[in-house]
Amino acid sequence: MKRTAFIIGLGLIGGSIALAIRKEHDVRILGYDIHEEQLKMAQSLKVVDEACHSIEEGVKQADLIVFATPVSITTELLADLVHFEMKSGAIITDVGSTKRKIYKQAECLSEKGITFIGGHPMAGSHKSGVEAARAHLFENAYYIITPSPDADARAVIQLQNWLKGTKATFIEMTADQHDHLAGAISHFPHIVAASLVHQVAKLEEKDPLVSKLAAGGFRDITRIASASPVMWRDILLQNKDSLLHLLEAWMEEMGDVKSLIEEENEADIFTYFEEAKAFRDGLPVKKKGAIPSFYDLYVDIPDHPGVISDVTGILAQHKISITNIRILETREDIMGVLRLTFRSEDDLEEAKVQLGHHMYDTYRI
Repeated sequence: MKRTAFIIGLGLIGGSIALAIRKEHDVRILGYDIHEEQLKMAQSLKVVDEACHSIEEGVKQADLIVFATPVSITTELLADLVHFEMKSGAIITDVGSTKRKIYKQAECLSEKGITFIGGHPMAGSHKSGVEAARAHLFENAYYIITPSPDADARAVIQLQNWLKGTKATFIEMTADQHDHLAGAISHFPHIVAASLVHQVAKLEEKDPLVSKLAAGGFRDITRIASASPVMWRDILLQNKDSLLHLLEAWMEEMGDVKSLIEEENEADIFTYFEEAKAFRDGLPVKKKGAIPSFYDLYVDIPDHPGVISDVTGILAQHKISITNIRILETREDIMGVLRLTFRSEDDLEEAKVQLGHHMYDTYRI
């Protein structure tokens, strides 16, 4: 008999994992989602082979169970599994962006001889829903695996074999280590972005012109503040301890910056930004990290009628899709700047090549 994978939660991540498994293995894939339309869509797109109308129905057949649900929901569902019949040797994993609370709940499964191994694929998209699922979504991304200290090494290997169709880079770490690092490079930056937006919103009450000025670069650097409020509410509550420590460190850092400004220390201020620039410029460009990348390409365009349609026409001719387009600067008699956002690194690189063939200068920031 074919082995069976059961995906709980058929959104972008769950659907993409299902497609990656199908791409690599000849297995039967079952799916469950609380939204009936998502379940039907997953079947029609052949993301799953069969729909289950309850979690109990699916887990008893599954060799691999993947919780692609919000962390708060995953913890509730893990508690329910204690009462369900499951296959001996089944492996359970999740995709949550926090791990400690999930692990605490998963301890109840050890009595049933079921192995839980936490997972967090650090990739995403600006689209949502199973219709946006792609087998290559996780390619070149980091996929964090967080086995418990007493986890069977063979089960960890089996999970990675199940997921090798993702073509992700697997990294093992503890649940505590994961939550601390994810807090620093993903969760905390979202707090900072939201705080910057709040600061400008308060300033607008005194001077309405601020919103016009914020429409450019400020809007760009705070893009992540547009993420789901429900998701980020849950993440902050789930990763409370790590974020409180990070907030304390951040306030100390801002205190140091305040002192630099108060003392008007030119050399130290220069060094502060120089060191930040050097570290930031040294970060990997083509690796996917915890925050989904924005694949932006900047194009110098002359002040001439029809130039934007020429650029988009070149891309359309080569079947290169863009997710966003914006004129950053255009003035009479000088070169303007067009920012194009793509859904993948490959699309961006192909656009760069094709636009170059047509004498357009392009660059990344």
